Amino acid sequence: MDIEEKLRALKERHKKAERAGGSERVQRQHEAGKKTARERIEFLLDEGSFEELDKFVVHRCHDFEMDSQQIPGDGVITGYGKIDGRLVYVFSQDFTVFGGSLSETYAAKICKIMDLAIKTGAPVIGLNDSGGARIQEGVVSLAGYADIFLRNTLASGVVPQISAVLGPCAGGAVYSPAITDFVYMVHKTSYMFITGPDVIRTVTQEDVSKSELGGATAHSSISGVAHFAAGDEEECLLGIRELLSFLPSNNMEEPPVEATTDPPDRLDPELNKLIPIEPDQPYDIKKLIRSVADDSHFLEVHENYAPNIVVGFARLAGRSVGIVANQPAHLAGTLDINSSVKGARFIRFCDAFNIPLVVFEDVPGFLPGVSQEHGGIIRHGAKLLYAFAEATVPKITVITRKAYGGAYCVMASKHIRADLNFAFPTAEIAVMGPEGAVEILFRKELAESSEPEQFKKERVDEFREKFANPYVAAERGYIDEVIEPQFTRLKLIRALELTANKRDRNPPRKHGNIPL
Repeated sequence: MDIEEKLRALKERHKKAERAGGSERVQRQHEAGKKTARERIEFLLDEGSFEELDKFVVHRCHDFEMDSQQIPGDGVITGYGKIDGRLVYVFSQDFTVFGGSLSETYAAKICKIMDLAIKTGAPVIGLNDSGGARIQEGVVSLAGYADIFLRNTLASGVVPQISAVLGPCAGGAVYSPAITDFVYMVHKTSYMFITGPDVIRTVTQEDVSKSELGGATAHSSISGVAHFAAGDEEECLLGIRELLSFLPSNNMEEPPVEATTDPPDRLDPELNKLIPIEPDQPYDIKKLIRSVADDSHFLEVHENYAPNIVVGFARLAGRSVGIVANQPAHLAGTLDINSSVKGARFIRFCDAFNIPLVVFEDVPGFLPGVSQEHGGIIRHGAKLLYAFAEATVPKITVITRKAYGGAYCVMASKHIRADLNFAFPTAEIAVMGPEGAVEILFRKELAESSEPEQFKKERVDEFREKFANPYVAAERGYIDEVIEPQFTRLKLIRALELTANKRDRNPPRKHGNIPL
């Protein structure tokens, strides 16, 4: 065989691998509103940058007549490419080949690129569309999943890991995306669950659809498994590209800095009127976030889950920052179980990847209630406290209004190593709100007063004037500066410049024991 014949044979092998499960199955994929595995990679990565590995790999199973069904690639496309010129590794599960089911060799392909990602310090993106373990291979397939889970764990905090669930993801397969840093889902076409509707119907007699059980809406708003829910695959894949623009490639790098024409000293006089005069009136904290961010751009994470806390990425003077903010427009900004876990997870990601934290605080306390106490608000709230205290990245806090009780301590107070703490003149820093404090401090007097309401009002006004302000804390150095709201952007940018070379570390240890 001469070289021309060898080259023709090579090209034929490439064509065979690229046909995947065949035109009929590809058509069914398109009819279901889904791209093929290769189309997804081409859309996600910079044009012409993808380099495929293990294109000709086939499975090794001989049972159930599988030896007569060998398709090059074996149901997953793996390799590396670039997003905005930066190296990333990617695997894309191919539902047209054996339903995307995972085999021994399929898992080995994924493990190979994950090992390379850890060695070379580049993000891993998994595009999931699989029916689960390949039943014909039995325990070998399960071992493959475990091999992937191990690498997800070892890569955690070393390189960013992003999962897009673009079809089914069921059984043990869900745990790989669950370990990764961010999970994307697509409405109407993707779903995740441990046990499907049929099993649930048999075991518990509950009747539920796949979408209700594990669709994008369920996981982005109820369970919190999904960080983002997109309308279609294009939106999802573009969202991944945007997210990566805020992130460093690994834990040894700083986040990328982008040029901006938004002046660092831009003022916003409207912020002086943002906080309502009445302390029980809500307002939208996102107005403040967008006001201070470069070009008013804020990439919110977990937007529909636990909305009483807001987390996400923004830029200040071109530099990426992680935002954590109480949201007075939902549950008065109180901290509950879900918001505590949501915040803690985000904070630990930012700390792992050298992304400074900017905190906007307006928190009246932890949400009261039997369900919260029995659900473990103490344990879950401690996660948020632990995450803030453990973080060694620059931490800058702005108290806009309420900072009461233990919640004041938790939300990046000076006492848990926040670097710079600002407060608006409207800030109220106290053990509790004036009304509650007066009812406790003057219980006897209120009971004996002939005009208890008037007596209470006078004491509340007196307490608010004396304690419900930022100046007692400022006098003790717990607040570094009381600022006019319109200067918030300028103050934050200067604070980030000040802390840019911050060096801090925790005591030597294998790892801490966060209260899970």
